[in-house]
Amino acid sequence: MGVVVKRVYEAASRSDGVRVLVDRLWPRGLTKENAALKFWLRELAPSDELRKWFHANPEAWRMFRKRYLKELAGEEATAAVDKLHHLAKSKRRLTLLYASRIVERNNATVLKELLEGMKKPPSSIGSGALGRGRIRKAKRQ
Repeated sequence: MGVVVKRVYEAASRSDGVRVLVDRLWPRGLTKENAALKFWLRELAPSDELRKWFHANPEAWRMFRKRYLKELAGEEATAAVDKLHHLAKSKRRLTLLYASRIVERNNATVLKELLEGMKKPPSSIGSGALGRGRIRKAKRQ
């Protein structure tokens, strides 16, 4: 059905499908009822250090994106990325929710690109990377 990105403060609608919050911090002033979430995947959010760095350097989008994808390849985020891929493959729409005021450039937009098969994903994340570790290990023996 597709993946869309939406600010969590916008009203929930039936067309949103499965609503997933991808921020580490709960959005200020928002109740759980108004958020209408199915999942809150904190592990998908950028680290506090990266989030603060990008807030101070909003013009460095490409560097943020690169560092964020590298974080998503880490152990902590791998299971959450797999869960997100699974949700994206379902027949329902997947809505990635974020709290940032910057609509065009935030972690949810990077996740959307990742789910839609961006042109050059990092080799260690994404659905295409599943099982590669076993192949490499077998070649070494």
